[in-house]
Amino acid sequence: MAGQEAGDAYALGRPLPPDVLVGGNTVWGRYRQYPVFSLPWLRGRSVLFGGLIGAYALLTAFGVGFATRDYGVGLLSGLHLFVAFGLMATAGPVLATWVRYRRWPATRERRAVVLAVLAGIVVSFFVDQWASSYVQAVVGDAMRAAGQPLPKVGAVSGAERHFAISLNLLMLVAIYGMFGGGLALRAYFSEQRRWREDRQRRDMARLQQAKRDSDLRLGALQAQVEPHFLFNTLASVRALVRQDADKAERTLDALVDYLRASIPRLRPGEDGALSTLGVQLDLCERYLDVMRLRMGERLGFAIEADDALRDHAFPPLLLITLVENAVKHGIEPTRGPGAIRIVASIEGTRLRVRVEDDGAGLQPGVGGGVGLENVREQLRARYGRHASLALRNGSGGGCIAELDLPLEAGARSAEATRQ
Repeated sequence: MAGQEAGDAYALGRPLPPDVLVGGNTVWGRYRQYPVFSLPWLRGRSVLFGGLIGAYALLTAFGVGFATRDYGVGLLSGLHLFVAFGLMATAGPVLATWVRYRRWPATRERRAVVLAVLAGIVVSFFVDQWASSYVQAVVGDAMRAAGQPLPKVGAVSGAERHFAISLNLLMLVAIYGMFGGGLALRAYFSEQRRWREDRQRRDMARLQQAKRDSDLRLGALQAQVEPHFLFNTLASVRALVRQDADKAERTLDALVDYLRASIPRLRPGEDGALSTLGVQLDLCERYLDVMRLRMGERLGFAIEADDALRDHAFPPLLLITLVENAVKHGIEPTRGPGAIRIVASIEGTRLRVRVEDDGAGLQPGVGGGVGLENVREQLRARYGRHASLALRNGSGGGCIAELDLPLEAGARSAEATRQ
């Protein structure tokens, strides 16, 4: 878990995502495409700074050798400057890189990185003092040995001396801060922020894609529920027109009621997010009214749900799928009358809705049908592992399908609040 918290756990050895990367597209800045204070970043930065420092050290060596007429002294001076400046440029970043690979929790890592860079700046100061003192001493000895006069410093007042010392300290702090990892420290914190923002964008994109996939699956589920039910009902009405016109009329009325209740809520973007248990129960009631007329009154049904439950949010199309499944696989294959019972209840923070029938019971292959698999996919898309669909045989025969969902706030109340 500590590794997951540190820096939001992105890989230190891999390039940053494009939306997190700032710069890094030039030859000189390619190391910046890696996380700040990572090994690839440190290697690239060290090579770049080493080249620049090496060029400066060579120029210094040539200048000192020319001034003292002793190129051996110049070479030693340049070497000391190269070592000193190299330590100044890398001491803080090396320590900070070591810290990052400890994979400490985020807060601890950030504090340790700041302390590492500050420690590197302190080391840089003492190394610079050592190198400067050495170069001054060696150059002075060489110039005296060559009989050359040493540069003289004019007399200055106390105020001028204090001002010069203060200005020199400010310049040293600025140089050590920027050169010794201060700018990298700023990039480190901005990188952390950009990474979190990018992760939030990616998480949002995944949620939006999951919603789109969920909508597509809902559309597929609608396509499975509606056509064969509609066509079969219209075929029944056609057969009844000459045999029993009154029953044909009642069937058409029931079908119209069902379509009025179902079609607007099945369209993408219309009330899907505001679906309630009451809406889905009404839809099932109208569906069962149609089926009771089609099956010659041999289908009975009952819906048991307190009024207080009807306003709770409930995913669309799931319950009607279970009811249709109970009719198709439970009641229709049997002879004689059959009954379907829908029961909704709250247990703690869970909403449970059962669809019971006294029909044929569970048959091989029924629990793995496309409609039921779509129901399970909808539950996974909306609730993850916090919701389930269970199928079992009833104690007196038939089948029980039970939805177990987290209790959500009432959708109608949310809609009223918006208005």
